[in-house]
Amino acid sequence: MIEVGAQAPDFTLRDAQGNAVSLKDYRGKKVVLYFYPRDNTPGCTREACAFREANEQFQAQNAVVLGVSRDSEASHQKFAEKYDLPFTLLSDPEHAVLEAYGAWGEKKNYGKVSMGTIRSTVVIDENGVVEKVYAKVKPDTHPAEVLSALKGE
Repeated sequence: MIEVGAQAPDFTLRDAQGNAVSLKDYRGKKVVLYFYPRDNTPGCTREACAFREANEQFQAQNAVVLGVSRDSEASHQKFAEKYDLPFTLLSDPEHAVLEAYGAWGEKKNYGKVSMGTIRSTVVIDENGVVEKVYAKVKPDTHPAEVLSALKGE
């Protein structure tokens, strides 16, 4: 994973509508960049819905939530519409951003080893510096944990 205190690697990815979104677009705000394996899977859906439920509270902390996975723009659009997600989902099919942030790597599932997305989150401060890193998070409780840290609790 990327280190706390490092300059966050800039990137430009496409959102669910096909618009180019860059990290630098959010300078002056905190960015909660969460990496998840796949749209419409049980854990990823619970995590996205938990971020949805807390979205106004994240905004109150001058923070935006950005979700990143390898899914296509069309998949993100369906996922966001189905669950009424108010934040931006970004498509990283070549996993370049996932790799840059250390969210791509070896995973074990039922004894099988494969490469894939490591569910994790990076909080980036208003100046583009990594403020906090959450590795291998639990989808149900993680959004509340991030929000609590942003509030200084």
